[in-house]
Amino acid sequence: MAQTRVVTLDLNFQARPHAIAAYLIRSADAVVLIESGPGSTLSSLEAGLAAEGLSARDVTHVLLTHIHLDHAGAAGWLASHGAEIYVHPIGAPHMLNPEKLLASAARIYGDRMQSLWGEFLPVPENKLHVVNDGEVIKIGHAEFIPLNTPGHAEHHFAYSFEDIVFCGDVGGVRIPGYQYLRVPMPPPELHIERWKESLAKLRTLKPARLAPTHFGIYEDVNWQVNGVAKGLDSAARWLEQVMKSDPSVEELRASFTRWILDEGKSVGLSEEVVNVYELANPIGMSADGLLRYWKKVRGG
Repeated sequence: MAQTRVVTLDLNFQARPHAIAAYLIRSADAVVLIESGPGSTLSSLEAGLAAEGLSARDVTHVLLTHIHLDHAGAAGWLASHGAEIYVHPIGAPHMLNPEKLLASAARIYGDRMQSLWGEFLPVPENKLHVVNDGEVIKIGHAEFIPLNTPGHAEHHFAYSFEDIVFCGDVGGVRIPGYQYLRVPMPPPELHIERWKESLAKLRTLKPARLAPTHFGIYEDVNWQVNGVAKGLDSAARWLEQVMKSDPSVEELRASFTRWILDEGKSVGLSEEVVNVYELANPIGMSADGLLRYWKKVRGG
């Protein structure tokens, strides 16, 4: 049976290609987006829809992998145009009232908050659908299955659809044309052991394709899943070693940054490509996530 066409919408985050995607699935009776992207990329989202002969008011359903701003920031805006929004139970309260989420982000991003992420509108209660692990979401003739995949965030879903899994951030960060992965490990919910369990769940499904939000659709599924697992193991070993010297936060960030940048250089990444990886997955954010994991999960 022919597979439904999936369109990758490049949201051109911070005027750079291949940093953040939304995925468009269109049928006779529905227009579905996987991810909304942030509020700052609405013009690119609208342009991508227009290229398919659509407008925001044509979007009927939005499935969010998780509620981080780069994935869910424009969901409220799409809901105001008529879309139904689907989200993990843990993330749902923050979509109804994003005040705490935004306050936490503002402490990190400061005066860059608006330029990076734009407006994050709440989703009206009558537009928000809380779904559970393994539940079949029927949208017209299409079926999507949310898969609880914690590790990057406790409230993370991947979505299985036909032969593809939209894996959010649990499948790592990757740019088309490069056989190179980064593992996005932000605070406050990084959990390496749970993440590896989530990867095992992806392996069991044996999808033909993976679609991480950062960025694109790939057929070398085993390479990608195994690459994320290796990245997590490498990060855990690095953390064990570096914490022996009880580094300051600044020292840990600097050491982690050197390690990741050296890794990129070793596979021949250009400065331009490194910058796109950095937009999609800031190195310092992962360093902070590892430190919090060490203290919170490992009891260090």
